[in-house]
This record gives sequence, C-alpha cells and structure tokens, in this order.
Amino acid sequence: MNTLDGLPDFPFSVVACDGAARAGLLETPRGTVQTPCFMPVGTKGTVKAIAPERLRAVGAQIILANTYHLALRPGSETVRRLGGLHEFMQWDGPILTDSGGYQVFSLRATARIDDSGVEFRSIYDGSKHVFSPERAMAEQAALGADMVMCLDQCPPGTATATEVDAAVKRTLEWAARCKRAHLARGGEGSDGPQMLLGIAQGGVLPDLRRESAERLVGIGFPGYAIGGLTVGEDREAMLDTTGLTTSVLPPDRLRYFMGIGDPEGLVEVIARGVDIFDCVLPTRTARMGTAFTVTGRLNLRNAEHALSTAPLEEGCPCTACAGFSRGAIRHFVMQKEILGLMLLTEHNLCFLTRLVARAREAIVGGRFSVFRSGEGGS
Repeated sequence: MNTLDGLPDFPFSVVACDGAARAGLLETPRGTVQTPCFMPVGTKGTVKAIAPERLRAVGAQIILANTYHLALRPGSETVRRLGGLHEFMQWDGPILTDSGGYQVFSLRATARIDDSGVEFRSIYDGSKHVFSPERAMAEQAALGADMVMCLDQCPPGTATATEVDAAVKRTLEWAARCKRAHLARGGEGSDGPQMLLGIAQGGVLPDLRRESAERLVGIGFPGYAIGGLTVGEDREAMLDTTGLTTSVLPPDRLRYFMGIGDPEGLVEVIARGVDIFDCVLPTRTARMGTAFTVTGRLNLRNAEHALSTAPLEEGCPCTACAGFSRGAIRHFVMQKEILGLMLLTEHNLCFLTRLVARAREAIVGGRFSVFRSGEGGS
C-alpha cells in the first residue's frame, strides 16, 4: 500500500489503453479489482434479492453500501460492533461507501445546506440530523469500508449556473475538510486502511466542471469521482462532460463515475476513460420484471413470454438462464414470487459484469472501437 500526503493509496495501474478507454488493476487489501468494473449497490447493507455467494458467482469484484441509510439504520456504530461492513454483509472483497451526499440531494426539499454541512430529517423516524464533512468521514470510518467518499453537494440537472457554481465551491471546501479529518485518523477505519476519493462537481457547464476537477486534483486524492451527472441533464451533455472531466484528472489515478448502470451508458463512459461505476438500475429493473439482453430490455410481464421455453439470454451462465424458461420466470414475476426477483437480479448483474469484462478484453486486444459499435453498443 502506498500513501499520498499520508492518505492510504491502493496501487492502481493502467495496463492497456485503446483511445481514451483503459484497462487497469486496483490492488486493495481485500483483492485486486480488474477495471473497467461495475459495482453492485447494497444500499442498506445488502444487494437486494441476491446472496453474497451469487454475487461472487456472477463476477462482482467490489460492492457499494450507502452511508446515509446505514448511519440511520441500524447505525454505523452498530455495524462496527457487529464486526464491520465486511462481516455484516458477509462479503470478503472490497467495499466502497458513498458519503450520503446524493441521498441528501434527493431529499433536498426538506434539507438545509450551508457551509457547515447538511441538516435533514430521517426518512425513517423524522429525527433531525446534520451531516458535516467530518461526520461523513466518522460514519464511514465506523462502517469500515475499504474505499470512502468525500461529502459533496450534488445540484440537480435543472440548477442554474449560479447554483452550480456555489455547489462546486462548497464541494471543494468540504473535500479539503474531509481530507483533514481522514488524515487525523491516519487514513484508518474500524477495519483497516481506507482509500479516500474526492468528487468533482460542476454540472454540464464546462468551465465549472474543469475548475472543480483541477482544484480537486490540487487538493490531492488517491482517486477521483465524477459526480453530479445522470441527475436529469441531457444525455449527450453528460457524456461530453464525462470526457472533459477525465481529460483533466491524472492518468495514473482511479476514475469513478457515480450512478450509471445502463449497458449503453457503461460502454460510453468506458470509452471516455472511466474505470469503475455503480448504479441501482440492474437490481431495480429486475424487481420490475425486466431483464437486460444484447437486443435490449426484456419485459417479462408481456404476455408474449407466457409460453416461451427460451432462456432470458442464450449462453448466459446465470442461474436463471441455466435452468429456467422465460415462461416460468414470467409466472414467478406475475405471482410476485421472490424467486422471480432473485433470478432476474442475478441475470442483470451477470449481464453487466460480463459486458464490462468483454469491454476490458477488447481494450487489451486493441479492438474496443469494434466492440463499442457492435455488441457492446447494442
């Protein structure tokens, strides 16, 4: 393990590039992550409708948990006393926790934000809480994840330039405070060293996005996240902003796009130099009865699948495709049987992990552009 200004810095190396797309290796204390990599989201300490051993089976390398929810229920200190997140989630690989900034953003109608932090009411019992940069670091330290995030302010896609500018300045101030708080703990959490990532904001405004990324790099972090996108902005503007941001970030540092999980979107952000990404989309769409396939999304609620003996996807090694027909899975979905949700969740996560693995192979083989325009872009 290296250090950056005293912060734990898990070694990251780029092993191949094809255009801006890159394949890398992130060496964490709990295993090496091959990038590009999709991270399944376990918001409340579990990835919904799938057991940890099945996550491993579908190729998940690192998973994400949510600081906001876990800090409120059951409480970060409770998680610590129960052995920390790895024991709590029964996951022996790397875990990343977000800072809770996005959840506060989603509840902004009832939150009050100033330079000191964010005051909000719990969605569980209405109790009042304040998340400051220091508290965000303390909560994540207690949870014991391997990778942790600075607290940021995420403006909506409809925000004015003045509002985005204020969010950029506040996020940078909070990033510096998070770094100081993390350094004060020696970069350690309750379960070992924690790699701290800064978050670039700026909406889709090029000047503000560039300023945010450049000043964040000036503060200095072992890795960097692209935040404040996929929050209602135009898709092409989002992709252009992603490319602009990665062009400013150091080439030897990990890059994380926060909150993208549709197959086409993953391929496009990989093409722009992103290494890791997360989203609830694959598990959420599964709970709606929808499967990802190479030809698009498959809605199992449609009557046309009632008598289909075909698998969700030919050649897919997941439990659903290996043994169940579309007709059977549709029945489970329509009858609200839990097995249907479990099968679709495993399939969707398997689909995405296989997709990014093929993207990595294409990058290493120097044929990413062909992959992007062919099966990867379908």
